[in-house]
This record gives sequence, structure tokens and C-alpha cells, in this order.
Amino acid sequence: MNRRELDAAGITGPALRAAYARCRRLNARHGRTYFLATRLLPVEHRCAVHALYGFARWADDIVDDLDSGRPPGERDRLLRVLESDLAHELTTGGGHEPVVRAVADTAARYAIDHGLFADFLTSMRSDLTVTDYPTYADLRAYMHGSAAVIGLQMLPVLGTVVPRDEAAPHAAALGVAFQLTNFLRDVGEDLDRGRVYLPADLLAAHGVHRPLLEWSRRTGRHDPRVRAAFAEAEAMIRTVYREAEPGIAMLEPRVRPCIRTAFVLYRGILDAIASDGYRVLHRRAVVPRRRRAGVAAGGLVRILGARMRTRPAATAPEAAGAEGLRR
Repeated sequence: MNRRELDAAGITGPALRAAYARCRRLNARHGRTYFLATRLLPVEHRCAVHALYGFARWADDIVDDLDSGRPPGERDRLLRVLESDLAHELTTGGGHEPVVRAVADTAARYAIDHGLFADFLTSMRSDLTVTDYPTYADLRAYMHGSAAVIGLQMLPVLGTVVPRDEAAPHAAALGVAFQLTNFLRDVGEDLDRGRVYLPADLLAAHGVHRPLLEWSRRTGRHDPRVRAAFAEAEAMIRTVYREAEPGIAMLEPRVRPCIRTAFVLYRGILDAIASDGYRVLHRRAVVPRRRRAGVAAGGLVRILGARMRTRPAATAPEAAGAEGLRR
């Protein structure tokens, strides 16, 4: 892991530093868009964000571990072990899993509500048995634990210029917007896992049902009813981005470029989906690398511009960070 990040965060013990490094690797491997945005955070905040994302990714991998052939009962057992390990680490210390040690340390440093982790694991467990959601309200109830709590966990780390309760609904909405974007982008992959995360009533309004989605996925053929349903889903998701956007200005100024960059990049996935004709059952829509780099560079310019207004020149570490983003 970047030694400068660990030093800036005040993380000193070798075992704890290794635990945070494990989380950073998970973030880099699984969350390319968000990892890129995270590099725009003030250096002292990055380890905590890696820990929160790394823990979420670790639990999600248990649920979606199809390659091992583990039955749902075994995955449920592993989730309960993880939950017990986290509860032990949060209260007394001594957890066994490095990712758990890192996230518990972050929770202690930033006084993150332990109930948010419990809500998250409850939603993860439901993925073992729930395969679809009849209405958007049902899906939002699931996403409280799977996505909204991530935004709420982030707030103490990022800091706000307004009372935290005022920023919380927007932070929760941003987590939901990001996950809904993933649900639309990954609808084909989720279908392979036996799940449909788009609301059944939204699909049914266009004459779409699971067998039609499975037929389209299997044959590679498109259907105008599917396209219409996915277009409505895209419009629905954009309303959540509008709910979330005012919260960016409520964050501490130094972290806004990171969150703005993540916001623009994730919302750009919707643009890519639409541009590709909503063919997400057949291929994953991605934001072009040049576009991602351009958005990140714009965030970096905003960061350096703000710092240069208060300091005569960028420090050597800042210059190194700028060079890293250009690579």
C-alpha cells in the first residue's frame, strides 16, 4: 500500500498497515471507477475509504462466490462468521480477518455507527435467498442495507460543512444511485446468478418478465420491450442522482472533487448504457478510458487550484500524486 497514505492516516502497527493494504488491493481490483476517484481524496482519508469499501467487497464476494460451488447454507455460515468476527473486533478487538481489523479500526477512528454494518450484513444475507423484488419500494428497502449505509458510513470520514443529519439523506441517495447504476449495467451477470434487481413491476409494465430476459441473454437477441424497460430504469436512476447531487456541496471542500468525480463517472455509465442501445444483457457498458481520465484530471485541477489559492506551490507529494493520475 502507498506508505504515504498509511503515514498520513496515523496507522503505525505492521499488522494493521497490512490489513489496510489488503483493503486497498480489493478497492483497486474491483472498483476501478471509484478507486480512481478515491485517489483525489486528501491523502489522510484514503485508508478509511479503502477499509469501508474493502469490507463491503469482502462480504459481497462471499455472497457471489459461484466458482467455489459453495451452497447457500455454507455461504450463510461464512457471512455469520464474518459478522461475529466484526462484532468481536468492534467491541473488544482481536478479529481474525485482516479486512475486519481495518474496517473496525476505521469505525473506531471516525465513530461510525455500528448498526450500519449490521444493516449491511442483513442485506447481504438476503441475497442468498431473495432473487427478485416485486416493487421499487421493496428494492429500496434492500438497498438501505446494501448501498445507503455505505454513503452514511462515509460521511464521518469525509466531513461536512452542515450538520451531518442534513447531509445524510443525500449521502444515502448517492450510495443508492451508484448501486442502481451497477444493477442496470450488470443485469446480465446478475441474471446468470439467478437474480433480477430491477423492480418486477417496472419490467412488467413493458411486458418484460424473467423468461424473456433469460431468452435474450441466452440467444444474444434484443427485444424492444426490454429496451423500453431498461430506458425507464435509466430514467428512474437519474432521479436518484438528482436527489444525491445537492449533498456534494455539503461536504468538506477538500473532499468534494473526489465525490464529484465519482458522481460524474458513475452517472456516465448510464450515458454509455443508453449509447449502446441498452444492450446490457449482452455486454457490459463502460465509460471510455479517455473519458475517465479526463474527468479525473478535471478533479485534480480543481484540487490543485484550491490549494494554490492558499499555498504558493504544490508540495512534492502533491506533484507526485498528479503524476500518478496521468499514468
